[in-house]
Amino acid sequence: MKGRPLLSFTICWLCGSGMACALTGWTLIWGFIGALACLPLLLRFMDVRGWSILFLLAAFIGGAAHWEWNDARNHSSLPETMQIAADALDGWSAEIQGELVSDVRIDGDRADFKIQMSSILPISNSSADTDLATSSAFNIDEQLMVQVRLAEEEEQQVAAGWKRGDSITLHGSFALPGEARNFGGFDYRSYLRTLHIHWLFKVKGASSVTAAPPEGVGQINVLRWTDWMRHALGSSVERLFPEPHAGYMKGLIIGMATDIDPGTYGQFSQLGLTHILAISGTHVAVYVASLLLILSWLRLTRETALTVVLILVPAYVLLSGGSPSVIRAGIMSMIGLYMARRGLARDGLQMISAAALLMMWWNPYFLLSVSFQLSFLVTAGLMIYMPLINRLFSSWPKSLAATASVTVTAQLISFPVTILYFNQFSLLSFVANFLLVSLISAIVLPLGTVAMLLSFIWVPLAKPLAWVAIQLNQLTFTSVEWMNSMPGFVLIWATPSLLWIAAYYAVLYALLYLLHQGNGTQQETVVTEEDTAPLVMRQSSVGKETSLTTLGASIAWPEYTSAFTARGAGYYTHQRMSKVQRWLCGLLAISFVAGLWWAYQIPRPAGTGIVQFLDIGQGDSTLITTPDGKHILVDGGGTVNFGNTEQSWKTRRDPYEVGAKVVVPLLKKRGIHQLDAVIVTHADQDHAGGLQAVLEQIPVKRFMFNGTTSGKDNFDKLLNTAMERKIPLYAIQQGMSYKADKETSLHFIAPDLEHMEIETSGSLPVSEHQNHDSVVFLLDMAGTSMLFTGDMDAAAEQNLLYMIQDGSLAEAFEQRGADLGVAEGVVQRVLTRPLRVNSNNASTKSVSIDVLKVAHHGSKTSSTEAWLQYWKAKTAVISAGVNNTYGHPNPGVMERLEATGSEIYRTDQMGEVQMRVKDGEIDIRYKLVDKEG
Repeated sequence: MKGRPLLSFTICWLCGSGMACALTGWTLIWGFIGALACLPLLLRFMDVRGWSILFLLAAFIGGAAHWEWNDARNHSSLPETMQIAADALDGWSAEIQGELVSDVRIDGDRADFKIQMSSILPISNSSADTDLATSSAFNIDEQLMVQVRLAEEEEQQVAAGWKRGDSITLHGSFALPGEARNFGGFDYRSYLRTLHIHWLFKVKGASSVTAAPPEGVGQINVLRWTDWMRHALGSSVERLFPEPHAGYMKGLIIGMATDIDPGTYGQFSQLGLTHILAISGTHVAVYVASLLLILSWLRLTRETALTVVLILVPAYVLLSGGSPSVIRAGIMSMIGLYMARRGLARDGLQMISAAALLMMWWNPYFLLSVSFQLSFLVTAGLMIYMPLINRLFSSWPKSLAATASVTVTAQLISFPVTILYFNQFSLLSFVANFLLVSLISAIVLPLGTVAMLLSFIWVPLAKPLAWVAIQLNQLTFTSVEWMNSMPGFVLIWATPSLLWIAAYYAVLYALLYLLHQGNGTQQETVVTEEDTAPLVMRQSSVGKETSLTTLGASIAWPEYTSAFTARGAGYYTHQRMSKVQRWLCGLLAISFVAGLWWAYQIPRPAGTGIVQFLDIGQGDSTLITTPDGKHILVDGGGTVNFGNTEQSWKTRRDPYEVGAKVVVPLLKKRGIHQLDAVIVTHADQDHAGGLQAVLEQIPVKRFMFNGTTSGKDNFDKLLNTAMERKIPLYAIQQGMSYKADKETSLHFIAPDLEHMEIETSGSLPVSEHQNHDSVVFLLDMAGTSMLFTGDMDAAAEQNLLYMIQDGSLAEAFEQRGADLGVAEGVVQRVLTRPLRVNSNNASTKSVSIDVLKVAHHGSKTSSTEAWLQYWKAKTAVISAGVNNTYGHPNPGVMERLEATGSEIYRTDQMGEVQMRVKDGEIDIRYKLVDKEG
């Protein structure tokens, strides 16, 4: 960093901002004191002395102060203006006025956009609201996220007519954004806060929205015209390309990522190719180089061409959507163009430092953006690490070596951030990027862009180019699908710590540096401007066009310049490593591999079992991790759809599905490499629906169910998926046991197949009484006992109590338990202490278990007094959705649970409930602090 003051200043600024972001209260103060004590010593060790130390300390303090100042001002003024508590405002009806400040996104029966609110007029919800309702409108300046639920298909066209800059009046209600309800889950409220948005405003029907276009000076709105242009370009792409190619090309050319088919996006994401679908430095390089080439054909001077392109770069940044990655590339391009115009030397690290500092000053919350982090890390990493990696490919042909260096460096640099946010990495990502990135960026992107532009002149002229792009796209899609179909290459990683990420980059750099020094040093290097241009931008012609084009590419893509410059036109002198260097290199290599292995392991206290009752809304899903590290998923939740299937216009492009949006991400975040067992208690959608995504994305060793099907397509598809993936299916019967490890056994006490009312249909019997036929089992783990009941009803509870009384349950375990493990623990107590029932159907004998998973979300159809009195559970857990329409849990069930003395935990009030089990002790925690209903 010596000789690069701006780089040093920016790093210290980012460190200060990062500390202020990560720490709060006293932890921030003590962390700040510790940093100020250690930073001067670190700087002196790095040979930074004198005034430079004060300069960098000021940068660190400035970054922290700037973050704190902005964060302190980032709060909602709505409760203060209305003089009402935030909780009371949740659900409050009002009429608001403001200006539409974003593009309107229409997806099925919903339209979303942002407004800058200017006034609010409360609408009375009850007699208690009369004083506030009759008062005049309040003036307020705050942004809101608006969600309009469209009532009719025609309202989609109405919503499409709302444009950025419109004056808008809305009738609806305020709502607090949802917060993370599971440990490590997505926090929508925190995400919106980074956009300075604190409230949702929900509107029913387009008739509750009145929009008027701006008048006078308000018509001069650059962003409004940008939206119109993006829509026009998107429409031209749709005319040329069928789906899914249209959405893919819109994302590739215009940056309209929301229009990409979710299936296509998921396939690209699994291979680490999503950076292709986001406007980035690659696109800006193509744009800048193409403009310079066109201007050279028009015989403009070098200085004039650079000035024109400098002015046009911001237009492209706006047109492409203005994501952090394209803003970074745009700023760096503008700095590079200006310096080239002035004939000044360009330093990529100084340029990226300036871009980072400008963006952080403008909006410090960029620091939390995945796009910002990946863009800057990969760009800086290419500049720093690629000269070291180039030497590894010195024997390859120059063009292949360049592509390989870029691919390997980008993958190594992006790997920690990828697993931090997406918790998976495909070993085929290197191959996919090596083979496909050049094809897409050098051929498909220019072809699609030219075809799109030609369509405004004459569509038949653009069709042949579009046809070629479609064939190449199809080749890309087929390749991606084929690579994703190969099992065993996608690795799931638990979320790593920031300390581990920092150690990863440090050890990687030290290792590459030693390998580079030991393998040889470059001599007699002769570098030309042609050598600094990326491979995809090389031109076969010579003269003014070539120099301007390659100059533009190197300006917009400075991160690649270091790689090609390092290769140059010279030769390498080979030097042997010293013995100390070889030992150090070996030690670093072992440390690097050991660090990867350590991060791949699941973080879990030794000898501790964990039962995690996930909050997946109205449904059930429980993850059991045994003391020996086995993972069992009981149910997977599922989204229940009540809509009319004939109203296809309501179908959203990427509909919310609990399994794909909640369960699978949580499993990946917790580093679940495979599930040793999946147990679906019964076939209802709110228990089995989410398992489809689980089977598709997580390896499963065995699948257990009640031996029947509901006869519905969704569950049949789930069973077919299990068979296609060659997952063994087990039809659970009463009396079976499953020993997961030496401290964990599952003993199944239901269903009783011999007495089930079923019909034969195909290879599996059909049961219309899935709740009654739920899988019920007792979990013995680390000296504790837990009863899982699915959605069993009162009749099933009574049948089990009578079977315990007459010894039928004991006989079932004697018949079926021998092959699967002898009944033990709480099951043994149940079998040896028969129940006696009096005339009031109340038990005179009982057992005591530690935890009862309350049946059917606390419905009144289950949890009878006799059942609860028999088990005498110390703790009861109810899984139910917030404000669910069923009224779960039932007040009568709650009273009966309280009468038994059970401590009650509810996911609708507390979010996810976790129980850590060791040596017969249970430690309980839950996500949401408040335990109040």
